Amino acid sequence: MLSSHARFYTSNGKRRLLVVDDEVVNRELLGLILGEHYDVLYAENGAQALEIIYQQHAMLSLVLLDLMMPEMDGFEVLKTLKADESLRRLPVMVLTGEKSAEVRSLDMGASDFITKPYEQPEVILARIQRTIELAEDRYIIQTTERDELTGLLNREFFYRYVDQFDLHHPDQPMDAVSMDINHFHLINELYGWEYGNKVLTQLGQELMRLATHSGSMAGRRDGDTFLLYCPRGTDYCKWRDALMRVLSESGNARSIYLRMGVYSGFDASLAPERRFDRAKVAADRIRGRYTEFLSRYDESLHHDEVLRERLIDDMDEAMRGGQFIVYYQPKYDIRGEKPILSSAEALIRWRHPELGMISPGVFVPLFEENGLIQKLDSYVWRAAARQHRLWRDTFGLSIPISVNVSRIDIYSPELIPHLEALVKEFEIEPTQLYLEITESAYAKDGEQLIATVRKLREKGFFIEMDDFGSGYSSLGMLSDMPIDALKLDMQFIRNLDKNPHNLRLLEFLMDIARYLQVPAICEGVETQMQLDALKRVGCDLVQGYYFSRPVPPEEFEAFIKERIAQC
Repeated sequence: MLSSHARFYTSNGKRRLLVVDDEVVNRELLGLILGEHYDVLYAENGAQALEIIYQQHAMLSLVLLDLMMPEMDGFEVLKTLKADESLRRLPVMVLTGEKSAEVRSLDMGASDFITKPYEQPEVILARIQRTIELAEDRYIIQTTERDELTGLLNREFFYRYVDQFDLHHPDQPMDAVSMDINHFHLINELYGWEYGNKVLTQLGQELMRLATHSGSMAGRRDGDTFLLYCPRGTDYCKWRDALMRVLSESGNARSIYLRMGVYSGFDASLAPERRFDRAKVAADRIRGRYTEFLSRYDESLHHDEVLRERLIDDMDEAMRGGQFIVYYQPKYDIRGEKPILSSAEALIRWRHPELGMISPGVFVPLFEENGLIQKLDSYVWRAAARQHRLWRDTFGLSIPISVNVSRIDIYSPELIPHLEALVKEFEIEPTQLYLEITESAYAKDGEQLIATVRKLREKGFFIEMDDFGSGYSSLGMLSDMPIDALKLDMQFIRNLDKNPHNLRLLEFLMDIARYLQVPAICEGVETQMQLDALKRVGCDLVQGYYFSRPVPPEEFEAFIKERIAQC
């Protein structure tokens, strides 16, 4: 609660009260008692009082209401205020000398009463002050505990109420549920923020109705994520149907696919936040699966969650202890009669002292999700720059090295200064550090990304668009993309012998590369048949297990020696 209620004061520094009484003497008497401390308005009957209330309710702190008046009595005023959502918060103190009327008025929503005839002004002032402060505190709590857009409990208060529920209902089994909308950001992009907010508001209102009728609680975590605390056994499919029906009736169901994650375990030592985090982990498992609606947290998810937390906690120590190792996979130029080593790609590996070799498919997406990928990328860049310099000094041959640049790197203002500092420190040319940026990155905030990439090219860095053909960029965007090479998505290569249409698609992609006047690189080459097909369609560079898996730098030196022998 607030210790100060200054924001409820009027411009003259006083709270504003309304005295409603048909007796002039009573109005003047209360005016004498209150005038020094409050800004006092007067009404002679209920109808006049309501007119003033409708006009000034935002500035009124209290109504002092007589019950027995002509035209409209105090009971009718109480009834009207209680029925109006915008007026319900306004506290009312009843002026009466009848005990029976006191009880009736309190039942109708009055906050307190002052007994007639008026005595002891200091008691009246104290009761008025206390009533106003209680009403203001209640209003502050009500407005701060609710999400402004949906009217649901906000995250902080939701978790508090869950704690209170568990305290008073220890034997009631409950589910922690996280609900959101698949790819909601695309809905905002396609239809606008106003449409997106309308969808969230309608979902919030229907969730509130469903929660009220089922003994559940509903809140909004953030964005499009809602929190539900429901009795075990709740039929969530019926909830989904009710929510979609509301959206359909209002014409707002287009492209809306809801998903729910449910955590049914109960551990008294597990804070509500952790239970709902687990529910969200379950929901995230079916991200992008539009035919699936419900996912439950189970042991496999628990194992994955524990592993994720372990990897995050161990990352810094792994960097200090040299557990991260940069491997290199050779790229071969196949335009001549014989393939010849052209460059290398730096690929990170994690040799954990307890967990063994951890696949990058496990830790790289994790670090991309929580922003730690910047640390990892920087680690790889430095290792690659150092390795390039070492090979150049040892063999007298410059082998360009490709390194990954994530989307989060691109939007860092330190990216270009950091890369420039690296090439300066190791005295290598920027053209020898190839920066791989995925095609999907160009499709999001494209203008800013393209501007950054142009600056990198101006500094001499070589830009490869990675995973080209995965379906994100339009043909119209390609001419604006500042790139030096196209690296095709490996799925085209893997399915080359399974689907003959892929060969035609590869030919089309090669035509795009030739139109842009950049080399085409194919990764994932594993067989002679794939290599021969790629040569026929005009591919320039390839990499894959056909030539070599990614290897430690000392093993890669064999490819450098072979290249030197070919010259």
